[in-house]
Amino acid sequence: MREVYIIAVGMTRFGKHLDKTEKDLTAEAFARTMDDAPELKISDIQSAFFANTAWGFFSMQHSIKGQVALRPLGIEGIPITNVENACACASTALHCAFKDVASGMYECSLAIGMEKLYNEDKAKSMMAFNAGIDVSNMKEHMEALKGIMDGVKLDIPFDDGGAGAGKTRSAFMDVYASAVRWHMATFGTTQRQLAVIASKNHFHSSMNPNAQFQKTMTVDEVLQGRPVIWPLTVPMCAPIGDGAAGAIVCSGDFLKKLKTARPIKILASVLGSGTNRKHDQLDLDIGVRLSGQAYNLAGVGPGDINVAEVHDATAFGELHQCESLGFCKIGEGGPFAETGATKLGGKIPMNTSGGLESRGHPVGASGLGMIHELVTQLRHEAGPRQVEGCRLALGENGGGNIAFEEASMTIHILERMNNK
Repeated sequence: MREVYIIAVGMTRFGKHLDKTEKDLTAEAFARTMDDAPELKISDIQSAFFANTAWGFFSMQHSIKGQVALRPLGIEGIPITNVENACACASTALHCAFKDVASGMYECSLAIGMEKLYNEDKAKSMMAFNAGIDVSNMKEHMEALKGIMDGVKLDIPFDDGGAGAGKTRSAFMDVYASAVRWHMATFGTTQRQLAVIASKNHFHSSMNPNAQFQKTMTVDEVLQGRPVIWPLTVPMCAPIGDGAAGAIVCSGDFLKKLKTARPIKILASVLGSGTNRKHDQLDLDIGVRLSGQAYNLAGVGPGDINVAEVHDATAFGELHQCESLGFCKIGEGGPFAETGATKLGGKIPMNTSGGLESRGHPVGASGLGMIHELVTQLRHEAGPRQVEGCRLALGENGGGNIAFEEASMTIHILERMNNK
């Protein structure tokens, strides 16, 4: 396996872009990616991976999304592969580009992801997320998730029995609610601890010009937000959104040709899928399994990581991944967040972009949005949200739900090059 470097990243601002088409968003992200490495030419790109989940759902553009979106940009003739892997599809595209270069097949490869989720019919936007669950077994699956609370005592103020799932809210909010309720009953996690995480991420995003939301929120304001499904309020949950993001990777030999590149080395790129583990077998969690693989490949441990972007479709997502990735002990994610450890200036600043909760979550672009933030941090170009002296970064991007965990997940560990 050859060494692989990220030499360019670019993204649109995530948010509501009703005036832009899927092609417009792709073009903007690609232009910004190319601008990030001025020496690069389109002809240098030898393969491309295009990530998207819902273009076909909204506009019937299935099958050849990447070919349709990239051809107007001058990318044609080369292998273009369409990647669909739920919320992890953009980071999966990066994993594929990484493999193309690491294998020696190509010298330079593009990963790009795009999503448009805003729709005049809000229920249709919410329904788009259902494809990340086994739709042939949806009822049974949701009942199994609720079943983890059987025999577990927890005072739940209000529950609509799942009536709003896929209508007024994404069904994934119910998935997260089931998991966080069990965590609360088992480990004593509190709603206020979730609000601490959400407030921290809104603070981080207030310094990120690419974020969907750029206003700070206090812990009390998060707690007083409109309920989604207990204990989650709106500010604790990722919004729907539109946007695109890209990254270009290359080999060491190709890198030598570039005089002005600011490369970031990929120490580990891991892709895996969920298993049928029991809900309380946390030592077998997909995040635990894959992070172990990534740490071994990179030759580092969780204590070596300086900054992380993790999949926080809700505040509990960040809390859970903080535990699964080894940044704190299982069951201690809530108290760990309360210490300020995951805030800028803390032990392990997490989601300095604002995370999915506040930077936004256009599904097909989210994973590369994470990579954009980590590359920016490792280049020491993040301005007021810069993690001082950071050298190692980790990105975790999960997608879909199968049994009691994510259906897919990628983990990337990146390193700042000392001589650049």
